[in-house]
Amino acid sequence: MKSIVTAAAMALSVLDPAVAAGTELQISRAGSRAAYIAPEQNFTGKVSVEMLQTPSGEERASAGSVSFTPGARTAWHSHPLGQTLIVTAGIGRIQRWGGPVEEIRVGDVVHIPPHVKHWHGAAPDSAMTHIAITEMLNGSAADWMEQVPEEQYRVAPATVVKAAGAQPSQGQTLFGDIAPKFAQLTDEVLFGDVWARPGLSRRDRSLATVSALTAMYRPEQLKGHLALARQNGLSEAELVEVLTHLAFYAGWPNTVTAIGVARDVFSQPKP
Repeated sequence: MKSIVTAAAMALSVLDPAVAAGTELQISRAGSRAAYIAPEQNFTGKVSVEMLQTPSGEERASAGSVSFTPGARTAWHSHPLGQTLIVTAGIGRIQRWGGPVEEIRVGDVVHIPPHVKHWHGAAPDSAMTHIAITEMLNGSAADWMEQVPEEQYRVAPATVVKAAGAQPSQGQTLFGDIAPKFAQLTDEVLFGDVWARPGLSRRDRSLATVSALTAMYRPEQLKGHLALARQNGLSEAELVEVLTHLAFYAGWPNTVTAIGVARDVFSQPKP
């Protein structure tokens, strides 16, 4: 049991290979996977891991969703075949041995080459979740080393440099000039954490948000969220059907206004 918990606990190591399942597709449904608490000898703070994929047969790659509470982080470690991290929620930090502490945010993808000593975890004031993709070599996916002391962890991260031509975030676009902290919370908590939670797809979250904004008569906010709903996979026909359905529950005038907003949004090219 200890070996299972240790392996699952970072999505760095892998559960013992299972019997190959032939050529059939395997679908692991949301909510069906257990989460494990990471072992204290390899982590500081509370860290939980949900294994998304464990290899079987000749496969070597594992994938896991690793969630860090504020201030939580891994110990120093390396991987024999490297690792890729995809940040899905919150704000984190990562550092290679001899390099600066660097901040990582939602949408960032980090590749750690083989045998590079490093650590990663959440920022002091923000939780962070990433997906970790790792391969095993001779039964090992990670080589664990010493813990990261507080004074080392607290070193300020290097300045994040945006790629040339990068678009400003939604929060910064809407509120950055007058309420920078509110813009930061909008980007990092609302869209960076709540909208990234795995319990609902972004498509379903758009469906719920459009419905709520229509029912509450919030046409200004509805405009942006109808556009976002199109990006998240909802068709114009589906959105109109939602508004039509809501007329019988949210009131006819609310839907009349919402359909007018939808007409304006749908007249614009899809981003």
